[in-house]
Amino acid sequence: MRVLVTGGAGYIGSVVTAQLLSEGHQVVVVDDLSTGHADAVPPGAEFHQLDVAALDPVLGDWGVEAVIHFAAKSLVGESVAEPARYWRTNVVGTVALLDSLRAHGIDRIVFSSSAATYGQSKEQPIREDAPTAPTSAYGSSKLAVDLALADYARAYGLGAISLRYFNVAGALRTSEGRYYGERHTTETHLIPNALRAASGTGEALPLFGTDYPTPDGTCVRDYIHVVDLAHAHVQSLGVAAPGIHQIVNLGSGSGNSVREVLRTVRAVTGSDVPVAEAPRRPGDPPVLIASNDRAADLLGWRPTLSLRAMVEDAWEFHNATN
Repeated sequence: MRVLVTGGAGYIGSVVTAQLLSEGHQVVVVDDLSTGHADAVPPGAEFHQLDVAALDPVLGDWGVEAVIHFAAKSLVGESVAEPARYWRTNVVGTVALLDSLRAHGIDRIVFSSSAATYGQSKEQPIREDAPTAPTSAYGSSKLAVDLALADYARAYGLGAISLRYFNVAGALRTSEGRYYGERHTTETHLIPNALRAASGTGEALPLFGTDYPTPDGTCVRDYIHVVDLAHAHVQSLGVAAPGIHQIVNLGSGSGNSVREVLRTVRAVTGSDVPVAEAPRRPGDPPVLIASNDRAADLLGWRPTLSLRAMVEDAWEFHNATN
């Protein structure tokens, strides 16, 4: 299959592109490089530096059969301060992409959605039919696209799957020795920041809240390895059905506390993780865990890689690129 991957120069997009190529698919990558890296596009993929809203004039020449759509702004805090950027890029840009797909007869899309659509859900583990109540413009923009996909599926026969994931970590090392991992200018994720702190290349890690109603007082989150995540995207391409929009959570189905993650980082690196305890952040729920039953039923997918594997692979990537 010939697949268009938007945002394929980013963290998850590059890993998914590598996975597609390894399974024999042809891949066209589009990325405006506002946050991605040209050298993260795997060899063998055709690359175009373009905005997704500008694809219509050229899309018909590429022979694309399906799309995996990652291109988006993704910083929660920034989205609260600058919501216009998120609605313009994530929503307006995606609608322009969908209209280009219609114009060129491309009827299959897998969308990178987010657990941020659920907000502070009281239901644990969170199922796909849980109420959506996003607390940021980022989450709202992802939910808006999910709703648009449902409407396009009903009206125009689009086959669409929205994959809502929780906390992605880890890295990929290919058989050729190339690495694909997190390289964010503004890093907000726990594991890479903990690795930086352990290595001495980052500041002490802020520990927001130690008095939550959890076993060790710190927040519990659901972590998933980026390689497991990539497999789910590739499997979704074969499941997307004309005229149907489906929402699927991707997570481990269990959780790890912040302190558990830090213990794993210490075990992997052999170094202490400097921590600066701080008050709870407003809006941080004690526990967020995904139900992955639908992913198992619909995609035949279950995660296979542990938190230890995520930290080990992220640490290997950190050492290879710093």
